Amino acid sequence: MIPAAQIDVSMDQAITRGIFPGGVLLVEFKGEIVHHAAYGFASYIPTKFPTTVTTLYDLASLTKPLATTLAVMLLVQDQRLFLDSPIFHYLPQLHDIEVGQATPRHLLSHSAGLPAWRSYYLECDKGGIPTKAPVKWIENRQIIYDLIYQEELVYPIGLGTEYSDLSFMLLSQLVEKISDMHLGEFCLSRIFNPLGTMDTFFVGPTGPVCSSPEKDRAYAATEDDLWRGRVLFGEVHDENAYVLGGIAGHAGLFSTASDVLNIVREYSDAVGGKGRILCADLAHLCITRSNQFSGSTRSLGWDTPSAPSSSGQYFSDRSFGHLGFTGTSIWVDPSIDLIVVLLTNRVHPRRDNDRIRVFRPQLHDLIYEWCAKL
Repeated sequence: MIPAAQIDVSMDQAITRGIFPGGVLLVEFKGEIVHHAAYGFASYIPTKFPTTVTTLYDLASLTKPLATTLAVMLLVQDQRLFLDSPIFHYLPQLHDIEVGQATPRHLLSHSAGLPAWRSYYLECDKGGIPTKAPVKWIENRQIIYDLIYQEELVYPIGLGTEYSDLSFMLLSQLVEKISDMHLGEFCLSRIFNPLGTMDTFFVGPTGPVCSSPEKDRAYAATEDDLWRGRVLFGEVHDENAYVLGGIAGHAGLFSTASDVLNIVREYSDAVGGKGRILCADLAHLCITRSNQFSGSTRSLGWDTPSAPSSSGQYFSDRSFGHLGFTGTSIWVDPSIDLIVVLLTNRVHPRRDNDRIRVFRPQLHDLIYEWCAKL
């Protein structure tokens, strides 16, 4: 059996075993796409339809490196934001609040002391299960930001690490305050349009924030959500992002595997001085482990391999990547010029299916072994 066929078998077996309903796997090796295929189903309920390579996936936390981190770095590049200035310089309401002393560098590296997650959406939904009625996202934003400001830090700023959605919520507020643009609009004008990733966007209160909102698109389903009372198609899975209007720093981005690859390429190309929007020194900061303190694997917006790692056993110490709750992932090893994009909807129809944790490193091992023989 040839190695490429082994990858197909592995993906098909994952679907048969119920690890995820379907997915798209894209592998680029030494600048060439060597594998790009769709597997299984984009939805089981209420209707069953197959996945294609153009299926749009809810990227979940891949929003952090693919949108929010790039947005922050572009403002740094513009000298409108400084990585080591306390954020109260930009958000004066935080002057006398503890988290206001954190810097954008702390927020990007998950070392600002904020907790991982809070169910803020319940504070925005005191009337019960939401309906299809428009979300009061403007009011909700202020509710949630105020709640973040009041959080007691779980460790002193810069002296620990806790992967935190809250940090990236604050980063999106920073981007919007400095740019005077909504995060979705900023990313469209400064990232997605320049990179030509026309199938990458946030889905806001009035629909996709993109250059061609009327385009016919096929979305992978996510959860049969008891809180919202429906199967989710083309609306963000993350509840906090939902009540924020679908556009948030920690989640909300939708994309295809091809577009994800193109955005990831920007980081790799920029390090070599060939970036289209990002300069080399900032790209290097993003993909290199910061080593701020012992035990942290974080860089700025990205992660690096831990032990054990979802990237498997072969990806080098120079590697960088990120995971998304919905079943998405990116891993890049610059030492052999390998990029692996895996998009799945493992939360369909229920989020308690976490068997992808075992499957993902096995898949990366298989891909690495295959590429080593090419």
